[in-house]
Amino acid sequence: MKLAASELKEGIEYRVKKEFLDFDGVLHSIGDTWTFKGKNFLPYDDGLSLFVGIKGKEKHIRLQWREEQQLEIIENFSDYVEET
Repeated sequence: MKLAASELKEGIEYRVKKEFLDFDGVLHSIGDTWTFKGKNFLPYDDGLSLFVGIKGKEKHIRLQWREEQQLEIIENFSDYVEET
């Protein structure tokens, strides 16, 4: 079953299974794990913010829902991460 980044479940731990670059150019490597805390969408920039917990610290993963940016990653997020 396909899962988009906008459909992640709060409190669930996810592991990166295919590396990807976020909007800020940060590489999310295979094996990285984090707990999903929440999301926010900014329609004027097509910005999708994912808030995750990594090693006890809250981190912000920014993605842009545009074809020239991270649209493919957002819409096919289950190709990049899996529940642990």
